[in-house]
Parts: sequence; structure tokens; C-alpha cells
Amino acid sequence: MKIICIGRNYAAHIEELKNDKPGNPVVFLKPDTALLKNGAPFYYPDFSKNIHHEAELVLKISKEGKYIQKKFAHRYFEEIGLGIDFTARDLQEQCKSKGLPWEIAKAFNGSAPIGDFVSLENIADLNDISFHLTINGEVRQEGNTSMMLFDFGTIIEYVSQFFTLKKGDLIYTGTPAGVGPVKIGDRLEGYLGEQKLLDFEVK
Repeated sequence: MKIICIGRNYAAHIEELKNDKPGNPVVFLKPDTALLKNGAPFYYPDFSKNIHHEAELVLKISKEGKYIQKKFAHRYFEEIGLGIDFTARDLQEQCKSKGLPWEIAKAFNGSAPIGDFVSLENIADLNDISFHLTINGEVRQEGNTSMMLFDFGTIIEYVSQFFTLKKGDLIYTGTPAGVGPVKIGDRLEGYLGEQKLLDFEVK
């Protein structure tokens, strides 16, 4: 399986990082070794001193497809979950300043914690899904799919031009404003509405 990630998909997050607003989804990949499942702890890596949390809704692809039209995109996922796109911000800034790729800042081991998934049958409106992240009980990030620059259908249509989507692939759909650093001892909990889907600690 592969992890496809979308960057710069919420206007307020683009502004807080002083990035340009994209004309198409910004896409990068993480390997399966980035996945952190079943509430396993995230161990703070030695190579960074500034790991940031980025809470995101995650689509689980349910069947194979490529060159998928937006109007058919809903047929390719049946569940939505919540995950974190951990980013070594210091490494990312170093790489970007030199015009280099920044995979080492995004795709390192454990950089993609993933929580539980819920069936689309339990979601009334894909364009009105609220989610939030707490750290040590304090809300740090809040988002709603209505705030996305590129909705789920647009994302699937775009990425499937380049990558054949396969059953089990995950698409991290972008993070809202409020990203910031984590530290050892933090407990991160992620909610879809009021339902907790994600719960782990930083060690």
C-alpha cells in the first residue's frame, strides 16, 4: 500500500506557513513504514528538534482505479479516518531553502499515525465533516471539509492521473490551521465530530 498526502489544502494553514495558494493539489508520498497504528507511541527522532503535528482526515481506498472522474470518486472509498502528518519542520526548512526535495522531513518512520475509521454510512454530508485534535486535553486544531480548497472528489480525480489507486491505499487530505510542535510526554487525541478515533503519546 501507499500513503498519498495532500499539502496546502486549507487557506488558513497556507497563510500561517506563508506559502502560496496552489492551483492544483500539492502531492507527496510516504512509505508504509511511516504508518503508526493501534495507538502505538510516537518516538521523537534524534534527527529533529522541531516536529510539528498536522491533523488530517484520511480516506481509505476500497478498490483499484486510475484516471477516475470526479463524479465517480465516491465509489473508491467507503471509510474515513483521522491521522497525523508529522513534519520535521527544521529539516523541511533546510531542504526547501536549498531547493531540494523534503521527503526526509515528511516520510520518516512513524510520521503517519493513523486512528480508527468510520463507514461513510455514518456520515451525513462529506462536505460538512468536522474534526479536531487535542494535545493534553487542549484543542490545537479544528477543521471542517467545507474549508478545503480541494474536496475529496477533486483530490481523487487529480492523484489518480499519476498513481493507480489500490485497495488499502491511504490519502491524507490536508491539515487545517493550528499546526505546531509536539514534545515528549504529549498525548494526542483526534476526533471526528465528538467520536474519538486517534489516541497516542509522544515518547
